[in-house]
Amino acid sequence: MRLLAHNQYARIRKVTRMSDGISPGDLGYVESFGPGQGFAPARASQAIGSIQLSLDGTWKFRYGRGPGDLTAGFEATDFDDSRFDDITVPSSWQLAGLPGPPRYGAPAYTNVTYPFPVDPPHVPDRNPAGEYRRHFTLPPGWDFGGSATVRFDGVDSCFAVFVNGAAVGHSQGSRLVREFDVTRLVRPEDNVMAVRVHQWSAGSYLEDQDMWWLSGIFRGVTLINEPAGTVRDFFVHADYDAGLGVGILRLDTDRPAVLSVPELGLAGAEPDAEHRIPDAEPWSDEHPRLYSAVLTSAGGDIGFRIGFRRIEVRDGQIRLNGRTIQFRGVNRHEWHPETGRSLDEATMRADIVLMKRHNINAVRTSHYPPDPRFLDLCDEYGLLVIDECDLETHGFASAGWRNNPSGDPRWLPAYLDRIERTVERDKNHPSVIIWSLGNEAGTGGNLEQMAAWIRGRDPGRLVHYEGEPDAFYADVYSRMYAGYGELDAIGRHQEPITANPEHDEHRRRLPMILCEYGHAMGNGPGGLAEYTELFDRHPRLHGGFIWEWIDHGITQLTPAAQRYFGYGGDFGERVHDGNFVIDGLVFPDRTPSPGLLEVKAVFSPVGITIDPGARSITVANRHHAASTRGYRFGWAVEDGGMLVAAGDLEVPAVPAGAVASVGFPRALTDSTAAAPEDERWLTVTASLAADTPWAAAGHEVGFGQAQLTQPRKPNGPGPIAPAPVTAPVTAPVTVTAAGERQLTLGCAVLDGDTGELRRLGPFAVQSAFPDFWRAPTDNDVRVAGAWRRAGLDRLERRIIAVQRGENALSTRLRIAPAGADFGLLATLTWHADGLLSVHVAPDGAWPCPLPKIGLRLVLDAVVEEVSWFGRGPGEAYRDTYHATRVGRFTVPAAELATPYVRPQENGNRMHARNLTVTGAAGQALTVTGDPHFDFAVRRWSPELLTAATHTPDLVPDVRTHLHLDAAHHGIGSGSCGPELPPGHSLAARTVGYTLRFSA
Repeated sequence: MRLLAHNQYARIRKVTRMSDGISPGDLGYVESFGPGQGFAPARASQAIGSIQLSLDGTWKFRYGRGPGDLTAGFEATDFDDSRFDDITVPSSWQLAGLPGPPRYGAPAYTNVTYPFPVDPPHVPDRNPAGEYRRHFTLPPGWDFGGSATVRFDGVDSCFAVFVNGAAVGHSQGSRLVREFDVTRLVRPEDNVMAVRVHQWSAGSYLEDQDMWWLSGIFRGVTLINEPAGTVRDFFVHADYDAGLGVGILRLDTDRPAVLSVPELGLAGAEPDAEHRIPDAEPWSDEHPRLYSAVLTSAGGDIGFRIGFRRIEVRDGQIRLNGRTIQFRGVNRHEWHPETGRSLDEATMRADIVLMKRHNINAVRTSHYPPDPRFLDLCDEYGLLVIDECDLETHGFASAGWRNNPSGDPRWLPAYLDRIERTVERDKNHPSVIIWSLGNEAGTGGNLEQMAAWIRGRDPGRLVHYEGEPDAFYADVYSRMYAGYGELDAIGRHQEPITANPEHDEHRRRLPMILCEYGHAMGNGPGGLAEYTELFDRHPRLHGGFIWEWIDHGITQLTPAAQRYFGYGGDFGERVHDGNFVIDGLVFPDRTPSPGLLEVKAVFSPVGITIDPGARSITVANRHHAASTRGYRFGWAVEDGGMLVAAGDLEVPAVPAGAVASVGFPRALTDSTAAAPEDERWLTVTASLAADTPWAAAGHEVGFGQAQLTQPRKPNGPGPIAPAPVTAPVTAPVTVTAAGERQLTLGCAVLDGDTGELRRLGPFAVQSAFPDFWRAPTDNDVRVAGAWRRAGLDRLERRIIAVQRGENALSTRLRIAPAGADFGLLATLTWHADGLLSVHVAPDGAWPCPLPKIGLRLVLDAVVEEVSWFGRGPGEAYRDTYHATRVGRFTVPAAELATPYVRPQENGNRMHARNLTVTGAAGQALTVTGDPHFDFAVRRWSPELLTAATHTPDLVPDVRTHLHLDAAHHGIGSGSCGPELPPGHSLAARTVGYTLRFSA
């Protein structure tokens, strides 16, 4: 094959504007400020024609490494492409060959930094291109008297199209649909479509969206046939007057047509007339009512769905159908660990079902419009959508926003083109209630012009943009990662004033949302309940969107075929941002993380509180439209985690936003008449009363729990002072064959000289000592450096004294980092009944909080099963426990660990009253707390967990690391968020607790 000479491209690439036509050799469009050429006007996604021919499937493909490695004449119909490879469309070429070695380039991840010099609109000479060819035949029944349009739903980043050797046009805007009219070029048979896709283009400067840089035809390609007279585009205006209960319907069409909506009694109606529909059911996320409609024109029928709803800001609040709404939302990138941003409908549906099951009611399509099928599903299942334009220029922040395209008029056509394509494609989706101009694109007149264009085209929706701090052209005041105190001030309209008084007055009247918060990177996010409390407290605050839905891991295999997920830097990138792309509520394979379970609990639309003293149960309906009629309530009483009684709870239908209380039912009262031997807990649940499209009847949406009574003989509080040891006496000491003096106290066997623990019941103990280190989580990033500087990862121990008394042994230690004069004093006192008293106190002034305070035991055996009475069944920390409840649980030990993509602290269970660990041979050890303790059971040490970068690094050994902790530092969302909420930081302080061991 003949290749274009490099010097030829180097000359052509200096061109930034195209003439009226293009030829196969013209490449100046790659660095053009403009959005493209030769394309058809943007239109609604529902306009699909009478015949569609999908061009998805196998295409011929050649990977060119740069402008000097392009194939001349590849677009010709008689070109011999037998030496081209095969590639699947849709796909991204960097993912071809994975999980083995990439065949064409490699994925690259950056958050902010452009992976090329910031020199707009120019791109590097090292600019790979993919050359695609597809042969096709038109299907029977093709109407050659009508039009033929090829629709590309997504091509990254810039492409030129050729049909049967003729140049059709070119385009930028990777995640936006683009159509080209090919009516005069197609023929019944032997058609060839050729597409050249460039990895980098001027448009890449507008697409710096904190994700993998991937290239290719990654969404579907469709050839559409529309007979003459077909409605090419239409705009559904389906308003709803909540006061009158009337739907108001009107359509704009570009061709004469009539409208039929059988359920509404409309047949052959004029679309552009105003149709007032009494008793129309409105659409909302809680009741996604859709009506099937048909537009009939001379060219045929177009079917679509209508949802009546009104979104507005009134009295400073966002209202849907007249009711104030709160976004319990999530940011969603499109991602699959093997196919990247190419998703099938089943995956999209699975995402939405999972969201609905976890009480998520809204999605921000960060940071680009999604595959259009996703919005169809949002309409159907009921999700509120902030539809975001394909725009971000965050990398210019590193240069002080110099030359930012948002303020450069040369880029204005591209900005307007992008928002036009967003709005026109998605304008008929009732789920879309807010248009977002983009993300982190700085400030500038081009953004203001986008907002003005939206208002002229679609005044019935709100405009969002977080990047303009004054929000003077937005309808919503939006922030990212605001701290709790700052958010409280905003809720009280007491945020700092803006420089422009007019802007300040406007912004202070606006409702406020957090378009990003709760950074779900690794273990976390924590502190969500504190955010929700602020949202509920201040009417101005309308909730927000967790960052983000899914970890963007890429499936990889070790040489031993063990699966793991790769992240930034794993593919040889010279510039990357590591695992910052691993920040989702679900793992790359869509397994829910503990963070998603926490979200479900905090986002529950039904709040349940129990007042044991008043013997009442209060139900708060957090819905904005639906009553609680769709839920069944139940109660269960447990003593020590064992079921005593259960039954249904009759709760009257509570209207949206209202609260109702009911007394304990007779059966509940009768079941609690006798005094319990252990803690008695009442749990009340709300579950679906009937099947829904997203979950079956019985699916739990929320719960409340309260302790009714203490045990008959409650344990006392844990010790604050070191447990006393009686005066030394001569106590029986066993001497081993090796000459080691041992003391047996209950099931504990200790070294009689050093006080070191040698055995606990059936388990030999390799080591046992106070422990203050945990493998830093991603959300510990704000404090982990201080931990290391303080030496918490390299503590040394010194035995101060070992005191043996009557039936007791006490060991005093000082634990401190090298090079520091501060430390911790610990006293471990073993008693004859197997009771261990632990006392820890700071010695000197600590410069930072502690990761945790606890005890680490290393057992010389593998624990197979764990049972406990406490909070469970899942992972929990002091600010991430709301999804757990007090009960009795039994779990295989291997299932206690959470496989975060980048290994880190995980698997903690909170507030265990007692714990039993069982080995493979059935040998068991029980630990009882006074009053309770946290625990973790692992097959690897915290040191290995700290050093690991991917899950295969965690090679289990033949020991079990048992952690019995008094307290943990909180989790928070500090990887990209505020400091911990008040009360969740673990200061170096005096702590005492007791543990009783029995075998």
